[in-house]
Amino acid sequence: MEAIFKELKFDEKGLIPAVTQDIETGEVLMVAYMSRAALEKTIKTRLAYYWSRTRGELWKKGAVSGHIQEVQ
Repeated sequence: MEAIFKELKFDEKGLIPAVTQDIETGEVLMVAYMSRAALEKTIKTRLAYYWSRTRGELWKKGAVSGHIQEVQ
């Protein structure tokens, strides 16, 4: 997994933009930010995790709404 992180450019806050697309249509579903922890958890679980800049915490997409994002 370290090889993945060496190629990414996190900003001064430790975040990187993440663009989520529908695998079949290519439609952009959302743009959000990921911290290193969010990206690690997303890779391990294959469920999308993001960093909430407003709440200052990691969040699993769909935890409240039920609209989870499975990562392919």
